[in-house]
Amino acid sequence: MTKIVIQKSENGEYKGFTCKGHSGFASKGADIVCASISVLVINAINSMEKLAEADMEVLEDEATGTIRCHMNKPLSDSGKVLMDSMILGLSEISKQYGRQYLTIKIKEV
Repeated sequence: MTKIVIQKSENGEYKGFTCKGHSGFASKGADIVCASISVLVINAINSMEKLAEADMEVLEDEATGTIRCHMNKPLSDSGKVLMDSMILGLSEISKQYGRQYLTIKIKEV
């Protein structure tokens, strides 16, 4: 299962997120759920960096399927839209394929 935790401050500012684990929907190389999650997460990170000029730190561990993203400064409005878009896409995957493959939690930090 892939678990995603979105960290937000008390006032709703995005502070970062962690995406961990492989979905287990299918075998490696055929797992469309895992591939979809990866595309959404990596595209959001790349877009925030290139299009929204977000100041963030990203750590990846391919062996465990972990991506951690920490915002060093508050996101611009466009950065917030990109995060909202990533969460929307991930939520739709979770609804369509099931929470046994993908869970998303919003955590106040």
